[in-house]
Amino acid sequence: MTSKAEYFARYEAIAVVSRHMLLAARRALWNDLVDLQEEYRCLVDALKDADDGISLDEAERLRKYALIRQILADDAAIRDLANPRMATLAALFAGRPTRVLKEMYGAR
Repeated sequence: MTSKAEYFARYEAIAVVSRHMLLAARRALWNDLVDLQEEYRCLVDALKDADDGISLDEAERLRKYALIRQILADDAAIRDLANPRMATLAALFAGRPTRVLKEMYGAR
């Protein structure tokens, strides 16, 4: 069974990685963002198991919700920054995927 300290440490670790992901997106460090996403995914997967059997009082619930709100706000900001990049990539591929792939990867 996970202790409350471990439980909150997991949420806080996710919040830290989420913030680093946002900073990477703001700096257009897309490769760093992808690496951080894998770390984020692992932390979230580990949290799923920890959620069982934890009973929180009102203050602890508020703390948990504050962390979740921060994580969700970071996620929304990352999406806002990434969407124009994704649209640019989609436009590159629209109607001419073979040529774009050849240009990007040197395929013949």
